[in-house]
Amino acid sequence: MGRRRALEYDCAIRDVLDRIGDAWSVLVIMELSKGPCRFNALRRVIEAISQRMLSVTLRNLERDGLVSRQVLDTSPPQVEYSLTQRGASLHGAISHLARWAETHQPGIRTSRAAYDVKESIAS
Repeated sequence: MGRRRALEYDCAIRDVLDRIGDAWSVLVIMELSKGPCRFNALRRVIEAISQRMLSVTLRNLERDGLVSRQVLDTSPPQVEYSLTQRGASLHGAISHLARWAETHQPGIRTSRAAYDVKESIAS
């Protein structure tokens, strides 16, 4: 099993950002907002995530009550993941951040490039 967070922060913002600030949680939540999905389907649509990291991410999201895991009665058994009500409400907040990122990413990249040029001249 993946390493558990050593600390449970009293600060709500720090505690929640610790969960969604990892490399994959937001992408998993965004994908599951479209509807329930099986493990391999998630792995196909979330580029560059390894099987191990997807497994760890899903377990952590399930532990926090953001994702539910259902074993389907098929042969062989399959597992389907979906957002819980709490996970769906988090998606609502994350979608605002996603729209902000899409709107402002070009400007941020321009600012980075200008900064890097300025720093290279100063060095």
